Amino acid sequence: MNFLNEITHRYPDAISFAPGRPYDGFFDTEQIFAHLRRYLDHLEEQGASPQRLRSALYQYGPAAGQIRDVIADHLRRDEGIDVPAESIVVTVGCQEAMLLAVRALVSGPDDVLLVSSPCYVGITGAARLLDAEVRAVPEDPDGFRCADLEAALRAERARGRRPRAFYLIPDHANPSGTTLPLSTRRDLLDLAAREDILLLEDSPYRLVSPGPRLPTLKALDRDRRVLHLGSFSKTLFPGARVGFVVADQTVTGPAGDTGLLADALTKIKSMVTVNTSPLAQAVVAGMLLSADGRASDLNAKTAAYYGDALRVTLQELDQAFPADRRSALGVRWNQPTGGFFLALTVPFRADNAALARCAEEYGVIWTPMSYFHPQGGGDHGMRLSVSYLTHAQIAEGIGRLARFIEDRTLTTSSPEG
Repeated sequence: MNFLNEITHRYPDAISFAPGRPYDGFFDTEQIFAHLRRYLDHLEEQGASPQRLRSALYQYGPAAGQIRDVIADHLRRDEGIDVPAESIVVTVGCQEAMLLAVRALVSGPDDVLLVSSPCYVGITGAARLLDAEVRAVPEDPDGFRCADLEAALRAERARGRRPRAFYLIPDHANPSGTTLPLSTRRDLLDLAAREDILLLEDSPYRLVSPGPRLPTLKALDRDRRVLHLGSFSKTLFPGARVGFVVADQTVTGPAGDTGLLADALTKIKSMVTVNTSPLAQAVVAGMLLSADGRASDLNAKTAAYYGDALRVTLQELDQAFPADRRSALGVRWNQPTGGFFLALTVPFRADNAALARCAEEYGVIWTPMSYFHPQGGGDHGMRLSVSYLTHAQIAEGIGRLARFIEDRTLTTSSPEG
């Protein structure tokens, strides 16, 4: 990823399909103060004293977070996830939620974390930092299959390993853009219960995607098999760096005492970041309170914007590569229904060298899919992110990318190439 940042810095005028960052055209600087005031009003309505108000903004605050009740209400209203506030830990972005979960679950020499591949690099990065072993469960061209996870579980146990959890993004995944069908979600929960593993469900793109939403794994979870990882970076604003994890599982301590997994995660957090910024939590809570807990209402315009950007990208790809031409070249892409990303397959190696040439000679940047395959793969894939571009930039960028793909394909297929 350092190479990707270097390419972006070296060619600042290139159109970049690389960063998965939210569009900031809907941000209003002055609203920050209104959201902060809304949270303070909420505390006053609950009878908070002036000292309590000062502490809510200026002091460290509890390690587990001070807006857990607001997040719990949001989850009930927006996602149908009904859990007590005590089962939620507020984190510094979803990245810390991943770190805490991996540290708590994968701690012994025989423990292993399974991940859907391709997968978001944040989870594999956290595991690498903690020296936790990761095993990839490759998706087939149509997406994740429970049979592949079941085979991976058998293989790991045959190696003497203990699979502890399986990480995936069920909705509009990063990087592939795929979404898990409802039937597969139910089958996956049944498999998790049967095989005695936990599921780490990452869900950043649901509320910024247009159209109806399938239920989360956590909303379908009846056996407490799912740790739900969440973030307000995409739905509210990334600068807050406020995420959370729902961990309502019951665990037994060394002395035989029982408690929530959330409590164990809080103890780990107290040794990592101590707490999440109370000021950032206050602004996030104020935003949620202003919409009666429904972040989906706050994201109506942004979801439509991202949906339009994805639609325009797919249209431009269709125009650049008509069916007969894409078949002749060996070019294909998937058709995500939401999120920020889609996956494009090309007939040549889409590696760092190809990316550098594309940026320098054609003025367009993308992300090699191989970055997202922890145990190899994706050599002919590109991830395109459409979240931060205007329609005009998308049209121009796809045109440049199409010229690069055409030229590169002809070069690599010629005798001299």
